Amino acid sequence: DMQLIGEVYDIMRNILKLSNDEMADIFTEWNKTELDCYLIEITSKILPKKDDLTGKGHVLDYVLDKTGMKGTGRWTIQEAAERSVAAPTMAASLDARYISARKDERVRASTILKGPEMTQAEIPVNKAQMLEDLKHALYASKVCSYAQGLGIIKGCSDDMKWDVNLSECARLWKGGCIIRAALLQKIQDAMARDSNLPNLILDPVIAGEL
Repeated sequence: DMQLIGEVYDIMRNILKLSNDEMADIFTEWNKTELDCYLIEITSKILPKKDDLTGKGHVLDYVLDKTGMKGTGRWTIQEAAERSVAAPTMAASLDARYISARKDERVRASTILKGPEMTQAEIPVNKAQMLEDLKHALYASKVCSYAQGLGIIKGCSDDMKWDVNLSECARLWKGGCIIRAALLQKIQDAMARDSNLPNLILDPVIAGEL
């Protein structure tokens, strides 16, 4: 989920050339929609925060673009492989984290590898349409991420005979954690309708939204 938000931020900043304050306003509005979640909420709050130490600019612009990791992402993808459960969105996010951690390699690559050079005037962008597309893409990607995560849990549950109640998992996550989201109510309902649902996106309501 954080990687998805990060990619949306990247497009807003580097393609749409939006300021931190403009992006904060957009995320604030999105948090009043189906995208309502803890991570969107804190994104809307950190974007406009000014830097207290220098008194210049925003805190976010001083954050080093190099991530660390605790291993939970790696373990998740390893488990998906062990259970033969496809988790491409989650795996791509983990790959992005690996690349982020290799800061020195990225800096060196930037002096050698060049992409197409185009001016802002040469890039046809309908700002309003792109923001709407980003909103829908972010929601669809979030659904896919949850579907993949639930698929891994279901795969483990089936193999180990744990009989995990996925609807109850969604209910518990709503209570307050980093993945708290309005979407969890729809997931809870979907799993309650069919506890044997092979994949979240096969639920008629969820499929209709996608």
